[in-house]
Amino acid sequence: MKAVILTGGRGTRFAEETDHLPKPLIRVGEEPVIWHVMKIYAEAGINEFIMCLGYKGYLLKQYFIDYQIMHANLTVDMSTDERSIHGSLPEDWKVSLVDTGINTNTGGRLKRVKDWVGDETFSATYGDSLLDIDVRAVIEFHRSHGKLATVTRVKQRGMFGSLELDGDRVTDLREKALQDGDWINGGFFVLEPGVLDYIDGDETAWEQAPLRNLARDGQLMAYRHDGFWHPMDTIQEKRRLEEMWTSGEAPWKIWHDD
Repeated sequence: MKAVILTGGRGTRFAEETDHLPKPLIRVGEEPVIWHVMKIYAEAGINEFIMCLGYKGYLLKQYFIDYQIMHANLTVDMSTDERSIHGSLPEDWKVSLVDTGINTNTGGRLKRVKDWVGDETFSATYGDSLLDIDVRAVIEFHRSHGKLATVTRVKQRGMFGSLELDGDRVTDLREKALQDGDWINGGFFVLEPGVLDYIDGDETAWEQAPLRNLARDGQLMAYRHDGFWHPMDTIQEKRRLEEMWTSGEAPWKIWHDD
């Protein structure tokens, strides 16, 4: 299975850092937050990624071009410019970096990678939220219900749109005005290619009409995640994630170091 990661936003609430970097490259510990997201997928055996690039996308391209060199032992023969990497490579990821436009909305970005997704089930998420999700369990849940889309539901914290539910079926989405205990869109999806037909074009926000219409048609189901979930929308949230990581108490670190 391929994982599509939306990495094109401007991250305006990180202005001091995103003046120079796309938000997914902001570091949590020694690695950018996008690396943490990818490690969660890789733990479940998903190692093929499609990055939907936008704002400062060239820096994400550079990060992945340099990744193996920066994380491996290397010999450079400066007389011939030959380079040799020693030992095993740090990751076995295949990463496709697709320019989906500077101002394209989230739904439009998904639509633009239609040819990259093909006709198979795929995962999709954002490049800035961390959770201790069992990816295999979400995929199994998705395949069990036979609908077009699965969203991961998490308990609300802060200002997010909540999910109206009938059991595990999403019937509607509600903006703001949240109450304690509301379930919200946790930003982790498993999708069939048919969901792309619900997206009109570049201006479409995935979180608005497409999800609402999928819910209206009975095609959106919600996987319940009772564990850790933490977005990185502000500097304060980034600092909290950093504190967890440096203390060795990061709940989203579900992988084992080699």
